[in-house]
Amino acid sequence: MSITKKVTILAVGLGLVTLSACGSSDGDPQGAGSGGSRTVTLVSHNSWAASKDVIAAFEKESGYKVKVLEDGDTGSAVNKAILTKDNPQGDVFFGVDNTLLSRALDNGLFQPYEAKGSETVLPELRADGDKHRVTPVDTGDVCVNYDKKWFSERDLTPPQTFDDLVEPEYKNLLVTENASTSSPGLGFLLGTAAKYGDEGWQDYWKKLKANGVKVVDGWEQAYNEEFSGSAGGRAAKADRPLVVSYASSPPAEVIYADPRPKTAPTGVAEGTCFRQVEYAGLLSNAKNPEGGKALLDFLLTKEFQQDMPLNMFVYPVREDAQVPEEFAEFGPRAKDPETMEPAKIAEHRDQWVKSWTSLVLK
Repeated sequence: MSITKKVTILAVGLGLVTLSACGSSDGDPQGAGSGGSRTVTLVSHNSWAASKDVIAAFEKESGYKVKVLEDGDTGSAVNKAILTKDNPQGDVFFGVDNTLLSRALDNGLFQPYEAKGSETVLPELRADGDKHRVTPVDTGDVCVNYDKKWFSERDLTPPQTFDDLVEPEYKNLLVTENASTSSPGLGFLLGTAAKYGDEGWQDYWKKLKANGVKVVDGWEQAYNEEFSGSAGGRAAKADRPLVVSYASSPPAEVIYADPRPKTAPTGVAEGTCFRQVEYAGLLSNAKNPEGGKALLDFLLTKEFQQDMPLNMFVYPVREDAQVPEEFAEFGPRAKDPETMEPAKIAEHRDQWVKSWTSLVLK
């Protein structure tokens, strides 16, 4: 959901240094009195990022060394974790969102653990009832972003709703991600299903296809190679001024620009947003479950929650966590995003994706 996920990808146009996993050494710290492993391994999609000093503080306080394994985009990471659940790569998995949550739970990916601080999570973001197999960590909105300059130069009003996107004036302008391989792509599909209903979304996508929507595999390609409004897209001379991304993408374009502009070069079509929530959980058969529990507790601390926005460009789930002023100014949460109950996603997701693939890609 993250979120723009892995904002360091913007390095294509901004010259950033990638935020790598902190404390990734396999070596255990000295003085492990219990004789057990003092390394706790976090498995994630390739959008994990955290400040070194925040990770270091956890390592010092807990005595555990954090190792991070990034394993592709959300869909492939979840699928691989399910396939290896009997002999998992790590102790905690981070990054399964509400679009894929049921797949992880139905396949027994996680064991129960109620993380400390769970009572601070916004009630509407909690999931899994009293089973506590997953812990909400962050939230964000998948939305169409637009290139302000492109539309201004043509004296054309940017689209603001799903309905707008199928109008003739926006023909051949939108790029989105494959719903079968990309988390934002799937989120966008679910947003249209929430908007137009179980049957109506297919008619909508027929119109969108006829209006020239372009589909690529993942967010990195869509945002940094095809979208004219991003730093990477400008460097690549991209020609699509509309892209499925995140409501938090505009502040990323401001924060990492040099010199920093007074306003974001991109905007958000608020009538196209779908809310995502990302979760973490203690993996079944984790080799270091105690370390995994400590890490889950850490992910809900105020220190980590307030560190997330400028690293992964997502919103915290704690009610009392503050967000940077740039988020409030350039990337506020959507006021009325489309949402869908996890149970309904579980019931329809695979068939919807199959139908979408047949309808849009063939």
